[in-house]
Amino acid sequence: MNPYLPLTPDDQEYMLKTIGVNSVDDLFEDIPKEVRFNRSLNMKQGMSELEVEACMNKIAALNKNTDDLVCFLGAGAYDHYIPSIIKHIVSRSEFYTAYTPYQPEISQGTLQAIFEYQTMMADITGMDVANASMYDGATACAEAAQMAIDSTRRKSIIVSKAIHPETRKVLHTYMEGKNVKVIEIDEVDGVTDAEKVKAELTKDVAAVIIQTPNFFGIIEELSELEKLVHENKSLLIVSCDPISLGILKNPGEQGADIVVGDGQALGNNLNYGGPYLGFLATTTKYFRKIPGRLVGETTDKDGKRGFVLTLQAREQHIRREKASSNICSNQALNALTALIYLTTLGKKGIKEVAYQSMQKSHYAFDEMIKSGKCRKVFNKPFFKEFVVSTDNSVEEVNKILLKNGILGGYYLGKDYPLYKKSMLICVTEKRTKGEIDNLVNVVGGVK
Repeated sequence: MNPYLPLTPDDQEYMLKTIGVNSVDDLFEDIPKEVRFNRSLNMKQGMSELEVEACMNKIAALNKNTDDLVCFLGAGAYDHYIPSIIKHIVSRSEFYTAYTPYQPEISQGTLQAIFEYQTMMADITGMDVANASMYDGATACAEAAQMAIDSTRRKSIIVSKAIHPETRKVLHTYMEGKNVKVIEIDEVDGVTDAEKVKAELTKDVAAVIIQTPNFFGIIEELSELEKLVHENKSLLIVSCDPISLGILKNPGEQGADIVVGDGQALGNNLNYGGPYLGFLATTTKYFRKIPGRLVGETTDKDGKRGFVLTLQAREQHIRREKASSNICSNQALNALTALIYLTTLGKKGIKEVAYQSMQKSHYAFDEMIKSGKCRKVFNKPFFKEFVVSTDNSVEEVNKILLKNGILGGYYLGKDYPLYKKSMLICVTEKRTKGEIDNLVNVVGGVK
């Protein structure tokens, strides 16, 4: 018997007798013998705890991470500095083990943390209210599209191809089941083609989705698009990098109706792709359509400050057929991480992170172009990511970079056939001048 399983042989015998069979095999008598698995599994024998730990460490060592490599890869997941205070706070048992605050009278700490997170996200995006977070940036975008459909009663969505390719895939998956038409708009010179948006804006368009900085790292000009969208009585959904809001005009100031994005950059580890958190913020006009949870501030019978779940548009609750979403988790631990990050850095800190990322990325871009081995692809302002092309294949360049301890850029040809020899480079505040110069030298030496 496996010592970790609570079922004893006596328990098993008792259960079999209770249901009137002699053995576990009798439970499968309806399955023809010729298709049954009649041998032992091809598995090694059980190991001791020490052996398991050694085995898992050996497997884990096959991976390379940002402790081993100098990272210039972005494309939606970013290697920003994470203050050490974060791991010490989020590892506290009251946060680390808490699941969901169904009983507000015993969940005040969790509810307050979510409330403070919502407040900060609403503040930096320039919106009136933010929810308690989505699974990731892609699902937040899809949920925003659903909000627009519910609010306008229209059945098509326009999305720019300059939005993250994975986000567009998730959007298509969501909308297919709801019989909503998704219209993709081509990019021109790295930005959304406003003329094509205008041509597709019919009275059936619920929303237009734009990302800025977009997938190519370029800062989109929203003023013309905002005017076109709102003249059509559609909603403007803006996806953004929260770090960029330290120095760029926030989406609320630019007329966005819903703001979404991924909060990984706000103190969350890369974690080989997750878990992350998606943020979603909107105006008071649409807050009743917001998915997930919304924590509100109130007072108890003694007049003391308290927190409650104000809106819960979830499928587990009453009137669930009217729920605006079936997302069942608010990524509370990741949201707490974002809250601690924002609190630790403050307004000046976020501005400094954004400023350094932008300055260092522009230095890297200039040096790579100067080397003569790289060429600029777009002539547009960018934040912390930029695109360059090379004579060699991106795969070849990245292999050489990896041999030199550098995690290279994202291969754009994977998603954009027009840019088969182009790579997306990301530079955050963590990168030093020496690391950037080494990147340029290695790329410059590729033959």
